[in-house]
Amino acid sequence: MYKIAVIGDYDSIYGFAALGLETFPVSGEEETEKTFLELASGGYAVIYITEAAAARIGRAIERFRERLLPSVILIPGVAGNTGAGVAGVKSAVEQAVGSDILFGDL
Repeated sequence: MYKIAVIGDYDSIYGFAALGLETFPVSGEEETEKTFLELASGGYAVIYITEAAAARIGRAIERFRERLLPSVILIPGVAGNTGAGVAGVKSAVEQAVGSDILFGDL
C-alpha cells in the first residue's frame, strides 16, 4: 500500500499529522535532500513538500519529475507562498489539457 508524506519545517507541516499523513520535519539542505530521497525511494505515492524546502533541493526533485511515482506536490509554508506550487500545478494542467485554464493574464 502506498503512503503519503509531508516534508518541511515543523511549523508548516505539524497539522498534517492530524490528517493521518506522515510528517518529516527538516531544516537544512542536506537533511532535506536525504529525507526526500529516502521517501521517494521508499514506497510513497505522494510527497508534499513546502516551497521553501523544495527550493533547497530543486535538482533532487527534478530527477523524479518524469516518473509516475512519487507525485511531488509543492505546498506553501508558514513563511509564505512563493508561487512555485501554483506554477507547477498550472504547468501540469497545461500539459494535460493543452491550454491554460486559469487565464491569469486577462
